[in-house]
Amino acid sequence: MATEARYFGVWDYVVFAVMLCISAGIGLFYACTGGKQRTQKEFLMADKSMSIVPVTMSLLASFISAITVLGTPAEVYNNGTMFWNFAVADSLAMVVVARLFVPTFYNMGLTSTYEYLEIRFSKPVRLLTTVVFMVNMLVYMGLVLYTPSLALNAVTGLTLWGAVAAVGVVCTFYTTLGGMKAVMWTDTFQVVVMVAGFLVVIIQGTIEVGGPARVWEINGQGERLEFFNFDPDPRIRHSSWGIYIGGIFIWASIYGVNQAQVQRYLSCPSVKQAQTALYWNILGLVVLIAFAVVSGMVMYARYYLCDPKTIGDIDNSDQMMPYFVMDILSKYPGMPGLFTACVFSGALSTMSSGLNALAAVALEDFVKPCFPNFSDEKYTWISKFLAMFFGGLMILMAYVASFLGSVVQAALSLFGMLGGPMLGIFVLGMMFPCANKWGGLVGLISSLFITLWVGMGGIVWPRARWMPPISTEGCPGNVTANFTTSAPMSTSMAQFSITTPTADNGYPPEAALYELSYVWFGGLATVTCVIVGLIVSFVTGSQDPKEMDAKLFIPFYERFFCCLPDSWLKWLRCGVPREEGENEAIEVKMSNAASNPTFLPDDEGTKENVVPTFSDGHNMVENVTSL
Repeated sequence: MATEARYFGVWDYVVFAVMLCISAGIGLFYACTGGKQRTQKEFLMADKSMSIVPVTMSLLASFISAITVLGTPAEVYNNGTMFWNFAVADSLAMVVVARLFVPTFYNMGLTSTYEYLEIRFSKPVRLLTTVVFMVNMLVYMGLVLYTPSLALNAVTGLTLWGAVAAVGVVCTFYTTLGGMKAVMWTDTFQVVVMVAGFLVVIIQGTIEVGGPARVWEINGQGERLEFFNFDPDPRIRHSSWGIYIGGIFIWASIYGVNQAQVQRYLSCPSVKQAQTALYWNILGLVVLIAFAVVSGMVMYARYYLCDPKTIGDIDNSDQMMPYFVMDILSKYPGMPGLFTACVFSGALSTMSSGLNALAAVALEDFVKPCFPNFSDEKYTWISKFLAMFFGGLMILMAYVASFLGSVVQAALSLFGMLGGPMLGIFVLGMMFPCANKWGGLVGLISSLFITLWVGMGGIVWPRARWMPPISTEGCPGNVTANFTTSAPMSTSMAQFSITTPTADNGYPPEAALYELSYVWFGGLATVTCVIVGLIVSFVTGSQDPKEMDAKLFIPFYERFFCCLPDSWLKWLRCGVPREEGENEAIEVKMSNAASNPTFLPDDEGTKENVVPTFSDGHNMVENVTSL
């Protein structure tokens, strides 16, 4: 028996409209002040002048999006609290990225992260990785756009696809006008709105349920409280080992080599400030994941006797949060509007970051090689056009996202299947000096093939998996009794127990591979790329490390095994030359460069003193000038 539908009031629309107006206003402000976004350096890199606060907030907002606001509470409601372990994996990944990847990218002064791959390997490797990144981001942004539009549709009655178009246009507008500065400052504002939205829902929901102790008690009775599971079986969807190890690969691919994130910390004046922004980002990630998990627990405590999806009040689990909000907050004018603003703030921050990153890589990897003699002003106008173009594609991809099922698993699976191979090719290049261009290309292709095969196989051949019990015994009319669900996992997010397929159900012989949990996709992709890449490199003739510039490699062993004898470290470096104290000298030079930049005049449209020079026919740096 469905409950009466509730819709937005006037104050809800006012609160939501104010959030959109402030976001658009920030874009207009940076379009009309400072350099007015007339140069590539300002539009794409914010003049390398951003302080730690907006960079930290932007790093946080870029991938803690509407998917976190809507999908994570629904995940906890359906499957319990194991998702909290991602806070640990995220924290470990941030430390790895800050220590290993940030100094390397910052030292090379690249606009497009994937320029590195042409220097280290070859142009085909660079272009293939760029295409993978663009597909990854467009599908993800479509998912992020579709999710809040679904929420708005559920709570206001506004046409779903009208909401998709409206939000997509607003995001494209302020990103195109205000460039990177507008993106980062709107991200800062939008993180504040997200925190406010979570707090309102948690506080009011807890009060209505009967207090924190009651929330804990009900979740315990409903089998939702599970904080650790150290079963090593890789088929278990959320085990502690799977999240800690596999989650590090997923989040390292997002923060370590994804253009949308790298571009943010490269906008800092120095490498130290970029690392500090990442460390502060850990705190923000932990807080927002904790808020999302607690929201899911409060939501379960509200509906543990009457599941809204089972009785037909909502169509899918991703509508749980907006349904919950309208249930507990509709009597307070403006509060549902604040939550919807929270959801859309997460979406806008992610989409704007993605549009800016897509414009940067398309310009650097496709436009400039074809039209190398354009002026800086013309390149800037092309960047703005590209941002608009990708904004249109993003709206189209929202339609595709409507078929991807539950948003959290869809998003993380995507980053595992496509982000994992990207992480793998960078790890191969930065940590294994003997890898050559053929190893890089074959390793990347093999990694993509394996992870897409396993990931898509799990969608085509879904498994029946166990979920904690849900109930409708407390619903008006007592629709049915308490029961447990076991259903195919094509779109659901259930914790599961494996059931071995039989010959009768039509599963192919390799179906056992499809049982692998999605959290392992990133690790599988990275390891496959490295192993295949090294084998092919040895077969085709290893790269001579002595011919390579040391700045292309991460000084991994010096940073993590500094107590080993020099002779051991030299062997581990495979002969790559590295002077004593070189890493410290690099950081000092980069800090000095922030105060005394050596860019050529903007109208010359080049950065010869910063960007490494490519050598014809040789995959190495001829001259990497210090920043």
